[in-house]
Amino acid sequence: MRYLSQRYTMPDDVTKGLLTDIGTEELGHLEMVGTLVAQLSKGAPPKEWQQMGSWEYYADNGASVSPQSSQGSPFNAASIAVTGDPLTNLYEDLAAEQKARAVYDNILRLSDDPDVNQVIKFLREREIVHFQRFGEAKRKLTSRKKAHSLRCFAAPIKYKSYDIEL
Repeated sequence: MRYLSQRYTMPDDVTKGLLTDIGTEELGHLEMVGTLVAQLSKGAPPKEWQQMGSWEYYADNGASVSPQSSQGSPFNAASIAVTGDPLTNLYEDLAAEQKARAVYDNILRLSDDPDVNQVIKFLREREIVHFQRFGEAKRKLTSRKKAHSLRCFAAPIKYKSYDIEL
């Protein structure tokens, strides 16, 4: 959602296309993780959910997959960072990809299921590719800015000074 929302303020079609492509791929990752969770929890009786300490999740969702963090915080749009400044957005995207890679690294340290690990390794590799692509886009925008001696992509902010007597 973040990348698909950020594409509208990118200064060129190549970067807009990059955000569209990666945003679409990330929706596919969501589907893959959802399928993985559904397969792992399929047929688990309520008692097993209790033993895992996940009875609250089961009470709210049954065996359905609900988009939320590992701590149980539901997804909300507040996590979608869109500033309107292309360079700032790309830095945010680089950080998001690194965070995702770190989460996948942690899952791989915890999991001993080869089938789960295969999926997680694939997703981890894609996050690395996304990080590289966002880095390339950031370098192009930065070099374009330097080459044209442009100010920051966002509109300049004019500050008024005020004399304040204490």
